[in-house]
Amino acid sequence: MKTLVIVSHPDLLNSRINKRWVEELNKYNKEITVHDIYKEYPDGNINVAREQALVEEHSSIIFQFPLQWFSTPPLLKKWLDDVLSYGWAYGSTGKALVERNIGLAISAGIRKRDFHEEGKYKFTLEEITVPFKATALYTGATFLPTFAVYGAESELSDQEVEQSAPEYVSHIFNQAKV
Repeated sequence: MKTLVIVSHPDLLNSRINKRWVEELNKYNKEITVHDIYKEYPDGNINVAREQALVEEHSSIIFQFPLQWFSTPPLLKKWLDDVLSYGWAYGSTGKALVERNIGLAISAGIRKRDFHEEGKYKFTLEEITVPFKATALYTGATFLPTFAVYGAESELSDQEVEQSAPEYVSHIFNQAKV
């Protein structure tokens, strides 16, 4: 089965990293479905049944987003709240995510060295994203290693952005078993 990449960037057209990643992902449309929820739902009204059906068509789900205030963009949080509903994703009859893979692809504005117990922010990216891992465990999914690029606000060169795109696709093919 294919991998579903749920792209959640409030301004994808003006993004350096996420926009480039989407361009690269689109080269593999037989194996990877790219789903831009800000484009799909500009009004924030999510079609839950459509989203659940889309998830059910894929064996792996990757949430791609820029880290904002050490969290997700707001529409992704709403997507999680609305789509991962009781009776579908969890609860006695909620089995839709069992045996599926869930992963993250994150562009972080700050430097990697700042995501460390000795760094400026005292937490690793893995610690900040624990709610995703807990969600995967709670719903019976397998949590995949995170793909991340750091330094988007200051030190990431255009060459590094360009290099990250095929690395991201390779990560998906290796981790999500596309």
